[in-house]
Amino acid sequence: MISSETNGQIKELVKLQKQARYRKQQGIFIVEGLKMVYEAAQYGELQKIYLSEERYAEFAGDQQLGETSARSGKELLAQFAFEVVADPVFRKVSDTMTPQGILGLVTIPRYSLEELLQVPKPQYLLLDDVRDPGNLGTMIRTAEGAGMSGVLLSHGSVDLFNPKVVRATMGAIFRMPYCYVENLPDTIRQIRHCGQEVYATAMEGSVIYDVPDYTAGAAVVIGNEANGISDAVFREKPIPIRIPMEGQLESLNAAVSAAVIMYEMNRQKRKN
Repeated sequence: MISSETNGQIKELVKLQKQARYRKQQGIFIVEGLKMVYEAAQYGELQKIYLSEERYAEFAGDQQLGETSARSGKELLAQFAFEVVADPVFRKVSDTMTPQGILGLVTIPRYSLEELLQVPKPQYLLLDDVRDPGNLGTMIRTAEGAGMSGVLLSHGSVDLFNPKVVRATMGAIFRMPYCYVENLPDTIRQIRHCGQEVYATAMEGSVIYDVPDYTAGAAVVIGNEANGISDAVFREKPIPIRIPMEGQLESLNAAVSAAVIMYEMNRQKRKN
C-alpha cells in the first residue's frame, strides 16, 4: 500500500492532474470515479488503477460496478494492474471534493486531421479558443449524442484532458474523435476544399440556424466565451448563423448554443 505523499507514483499522479504539458508529454491522462474507470476499461486504453483503502475493501468484497455492469470490482482488478493508496493520500491526489476512491491512468486517444476530413458527408464542431473546462466537456458529450463526425479545436482552447473536462464528458472523451489544429483558418479552408460549408455563430448579417441545409456535410464554429469568434476566423467568411432570442437575452452559453445547432444538424441528417 502507498502511504506517503512523497511516493514517486503519487508525485506522478499529481503532475498528471495539474499539468497539461506533462499529460501531453507522457501521453496519459487520469479518469476518476467508478463510471469513468469502467468506461476506460471498456472503450479506452486503461493502464493502471489506483484505489483508496476504503474502495479496495469494497472491491475485495466483490462489489458490482453499477447496476448496468456485470463486472465486479474483483474482476476489474484481475484484468488491470492496481495500487492501493492510504485514504488521506488518495484525497490529496484526487481532483474532486468528494473522491470516489478510484482513479485510472489512461492512454490519450489520438486522431489525425487527415482521417477526420475523410469522413463522408461529415458534420464537425469547430472550437475557436473555448476556455471553460465545463463548456468543453459538455460540448464533447453533446457532440457524441448529436452524432457529430469530430470536434476540431484551436490550440488556444482548454486542454481536452483537463480533469474537469474529462468529468464533464461523462465518457464521451473515449468515443468522440477530436483534433487540435495548428491554424483554425487553414483548417476551415481545408474543410471547404473537401466540399463542406462552414458556419459560425454571429449576429450581424446572419440567418437563423435552422435555415441552412447541413445534410451534404458542414462545420459550425463556436467562439470564445468572452470574445466570441476571432477576426482571423471571420476573415475566412464563414456563413453567419444565429439562434433567435426572446426576452432581454443577447446570447446563450457557448455549450448551449453548440447543442442547439448540433441537434439541428442531426435532425436534418435523420430526415434526409
